[in-house]
Amino acid sequence: MSGFMASPEIEALTQALSRLPGLGPRSARRAVLHLLKKRETALEPLLSALGAVSQRLSTCQVCGNVDTLDPCAICADPRRDARALCVVEEVADLWALDRARLFPGKFHVLGGRLSALEGVRPEDLRIDSLVRRVSGGGVDEVVLAMNATLDGQTTAHYVAERLETYPVRITQLAHGLPVGGELDYLDEGTLAQALRARRPVA
Repeated sequence: MSGFMASPEIEALTQALSRLPGLGPRSARRAVLHLLKKRETALEPLLSALGAVSQRLSTCQVCGNVDTLDPCAICADPRRDARALCVVEEVADLWALDRARLFPGKFHVLGGRLSALEGVRPEDLRIDSLVRRVSGGGVDEVVLAMNATLDGQTTAHYVAERLETYPVRITQLAHGLPVGGELDYLDEGTLAQALRARRPVA
């Protein structure tokens, strides 16, 4: 931030914001200036919201979602179809599918994907808890919504093998998803089409 002088506190806030995804130093500086200019309508509500989330933030013990409730709001929603379970790699993928209300069922977050290069093994993911959910009964379909990457598809095949002994229909998102694409960056139309065209896992 050469050429820009600020107090250590304001500089620390700017640095913290600049580390957020999608915000570089210039965007962070603009955000800080906006917050300082609109202290009562922007800064104070932001501080309050951050404090409330920080105090109550937890990981859902059922599905792995991040929420201020446990079970999370999705798992606790009686309107959700518990017979359909959508398996995703990360919380961001769950949010991408859920914000457009594309999937009426419930979710399960693995917490990553298998990767030999990164040393991520099956026991590092929430695969055992997924198998326990399915083995408990009441699930008719498991939708494997992995990212269309090599590691994502490897993970999908592994999960499908772990579930093949249970009486559930295993489907995956259509390959209309762009190769290398990540769910969180796709538009709602693409996600909706992929969900509608899901097919059985071979």
